[in-house]
Amino acid sequence: MAQSTETTDWVSRFADEVIEESERRAPGKPVVVASGLSPSGPIHLGNLREVMTPHLVADEIRRRGYQVRHLISWDDYDRYRKVPAGVAGVDESWAEHIGKPLTSVPAPKGSPYPNWAEHFKASMIEALGELGVEFDGISQTQQYTSGVYREQILHAMKHRADIDAILAQYRTKPKAAAKKQGQKPVDEAELEAAEGSGAASEDDGSSGSAGYFPYKPYCGNCEKDLTTVTAYDDTTTELTYACTACGFSETVRLSEFNRGKLVWKVDWPMRWAYEGVIFEPSGVDHSSPGSSFQVGGQIVGIFGGKQPIGPMYAFVGISGMAKMSSSKGGVPTPADALKIMEPQLLRWLYARRKPNQSFKIAFDQEIQRLYDEWDKLDAKVADGTALPADVAAHSRAVRTAAGELPRTPRPMPYRTLASVADITAGHEDQALRILSELDPDQPLGSLDEARPRYDKAEAWINTHVPADQRTIVRDEPDLDLLKSLDEQAQGSLRLLLDGLADHWSLDGLTHLVYGVPKVQAGFSADATPKELPPEIKTAQRSFFVLLYHLLVGRDTGPRLPTLLLAVGQERVRRLLGEQAVPHGDE
Repeated sequence: MAQSTETTDWVSRFADEVIEESERRAPGKPVVVASGLSPSGPIHLGNLREVMTPHLVADEIRRRGYQVRHLISWDDYDRYRKVPAGVAGVDESWAEHIGKPLTSVPAPKGSPYPNWAEHFKASMIEALGELGVEFDGISQTQQYTSGVYREQILHAMKHRADIDAILAQYRTKPKAAAKKQGQKPVDEAELEAAEGSGAASEDDGSSGSAGYFPYKPYCGNCEKDLTTVTAYDDTTTELTYACTACGFSETVRLSEFNRGKLVWKVDWPMRWAYEGVIFEPSGVDHSSPGSSFQVGGQIVGIFGGKQPIGPMYAFVGISGMAKMSSSKGGVPTPADALKIMEPQLLRWLYARRKPNQSFKIAFDQEIQRLYDEWDKLDAKVADGTALPADVAAHSRAVRTAAGELPRTPRPMPYRTLASVADITAGHEDQALRILSELDPDQPLGSLDEARPRYDKAEAWINTHVPADQRTIVRDEPDLDLLKSLDEQAQGSLRLLLDGLADHWSLDGLTHLVYGVPKVQAGFSADATPKELPPEIKTAQRSFFVLLYHLLVGRDTGPRLPTLLLAVGQERVRRLLGEQAVPHGDE
């Protein structure tokens, strides 16, 4: 098989390990990597790491010529735990469905989808398509209710004592254990991480007078999982359960019954064995002591399988927001991110950091700096000066084994596009005029050449920039300010106005606005910072503040060259008081 030339990044190193392990376990068969997503509410950008980590590894393996299956297991047969906050079309009446499978809960009001799970899956599936993620989706509702796992369920029930013995080692919470032994209690933050989705919060089955059972039926009357198994016969597979929610009780034959599931800590390792999973990462909460990944490593052997290679991945944050949680509501999803950034940028954020490194995704002003960084990398890759690891991350961002992702034909600076979208407030003809004047030698023929990046920048301006930070150009000149200007300030405006016609492009206006204070101080407009005294910077700042006040009535705003182009030459001359500012020959 062809080896990748990109051997310097974390993705390649995992690909090496996964290929080696797959050939040892299942020679000649497709390599299986997996992700698990619960559509219990909006599937957020933290959950996306659960998909992007195996996707990037799977894609590298595909690039090397191997067959790969990336399974996304939709945990849509999980119980509905709580009503998430901040979801449109949902109110507290949804609490009556707590305990039912996610596929038995009504979708939010106004949704075109048949149930809760399908509603939240749909947005994620669309986003994954845009991101170039190739996967095989598996509905756990479909798997369980069609009897696919019947043998595995019966096997787990037969070996319930072995499963119980493994789980019993982890059932004491760390803090309680420390107190019992007279030790100093563990740090609260460590405890939270240790319990996370671990022994304290993940259902590992129920022990009652009839013993331990790793299986939960959904009630035949109210559909909820608030049930207790009261009897089970290994020979006949007859199982009796009672529902504490509605009082319903029945006896069923488990060899024919399809309305229930294995508890999570048994369900996950069962699937590893059933699907032959070689690689599946998990979050910090699943990787802590006593949690499902660690415990699953022992339980998987009961099903005749092996634990996958499973790196722990760190949390993904959002600029200005706390740690994401689906149940708290208001968390940004991949679809939200793709409204304001191109797929390549989002892929790059996940590709450039090792799974155990946390990072943030910017929805605030930081997105402009992030795009600047991306464009610089793009240029370095193009001219061959990028570092090997950066080249690898870039390659994983812009293409998959299937080919290049669609990209913007003329990728202009994001901050420039955002400024233009801000100033023009949706007038496309105005936006095209300004963008065409950025580089008069290569004018933009159509806004489509700047899309989709232009649309992303416009969406960011419209949805993430507060109204009081939007740019509103003055309608009339500030005559009082113009009359109060001293000779120095008048001179700076005169120099700018005299140079406008000859410098009407992005580069030209940049040179002009930075050059005016230099010329006023007796230096060449081309003088470099090293050739200038420090006070020139102070003079430039004062000049910029003056221009902002005259144009938009504030101390700051979009970059001045972009702002001048957006306002238009005729209006700039009027707002800067050309009639009132004497020219050099007057």
